[in-house]
Amino acid sequence: MSSRFGFSLVKGGSAGPRAGVIRTGHGEIRTPAFLPVGTAGTVKTLTPEELRETGVEGILSNTYHLHLRPGEKIIRRLGGLHRFMNWDGPILTDSGGFQVFSLGALRKVTDEGVHFRSHVDGSSCFLSPETVVSVQDDLGSDIMMVLDECLAYPSSRKKARKSLELTLRWAERGRIAWGGRGALFGIVQGGGYEDLRREAVERLVALDFPGYALGGFSVGEPPEEMAAMVGVIAPLLPAEKPRYLMGVGTPEDIVEAVERGVDFFDCVLPTRNARNGQLFTSRGRMAIRNAAYREDPAPPDPSCPGRVCRSYSRAYLRHLHQCREVLGLRLNTIHNVAYYMGLMRDIRAAIIAGDWDRFRKDFYAARGAGTSYQGG
Repeated sequence: MSSRFGFSLVKGGSAGPRAGVIRTGHGEIRTPAFLPVGTAGTVKTLTPEELRETGVEGILSNTYHLHLRPGEKIIRRLGGLHRFMNWDGPILTDSGGFQVFSLGALRKVTDEGVHFRSHVDGSSCFLSPETVVSVQDDLGSDIMMVLDECLAYPSSRKKARKSLELTLRWAERGRIAWGGRGALFGIVQGGGYEDLRREAVERLVALDFPGYALGGFSVGEPPEEMAAMVGVIAPLLPAEKPRYLMGVGTPEDIVEAVERGVDFFDCVLPTRNARNGQLFTSRGRMAIRNAAYREDPAPPDPSCPGRVCRSYSRAYLRHLHQCREVLGLRLNTIHNVAYYMGLMRDIRAAIIAGDWDRFRKDFYAARGAGTSYQGG
């Protein structure tokens, strides 16, 4: 394991809400945490300085996209991804597996890896468990992911079994190829089958990864089903290692996954939805395009202490959205990222104070949703 990587629990154990600290060579991430997505080495519309201002401690970038453009060797020669994008905090890179498998007919999966055609220029490309680790090593990632196969929802048991065996073979090969610079995480797959998920945990834990990701969620399954499966898997993972739920999610998804023992998350929702005019608030989602906000002088969220809510009205943000002004995209994104960072701070504080049940009840009450999980 990388000597620069570590994880310690501040509160909690194997099951239930946990608070901890992930330590990397580029700083710490206090958990529970949310990592904004910077697919191509940028969180869309925001500068690294603005990310820091909102409280972001770590970000996610994508191996597949950076491998294709500009290429990991160029980034390495320019000092690594941190220097390339002027971000001095922790960076997690996903393996690119989801992007590759979304290419459909443009890719061919074999035991050796994945042959595919670049979506950029149509050139032939190949990613193996070993090359995925090598690319992330060149990028200088703090947290790296093994190559895994992403299943569609729903999938047959036969297909899920075959896919899981491939993912586990790839995980073992990636573990062997790993040089120890960044922290390599194993990914728990197995579709919607509890026994396959349990088996995946057992076999991955035997490989002794520095941390573990829960993959194959938020792919179309009902949110209650996702929460139930996460509740089965998370407590089976080593309590002393961080747990990462990939590609999730809504504020409701996050609260329920924290309830079940997950430590950190990533998702495009706060940034993508911001660009589409949807804001996240303590009372739920707000479509800023709505005519009701045309002359509304109130901030997007009166409970939010962020600079967008301190300085701008709903009427102005709606005006920017209607005019398709770039400033509107930026302000919406700053607000949404700040909301997510505030949510994670409040979650962590409630866990440490032993006040989690009250926090969770109040979270849903503000949305008028009671205390039952109703998804995003």
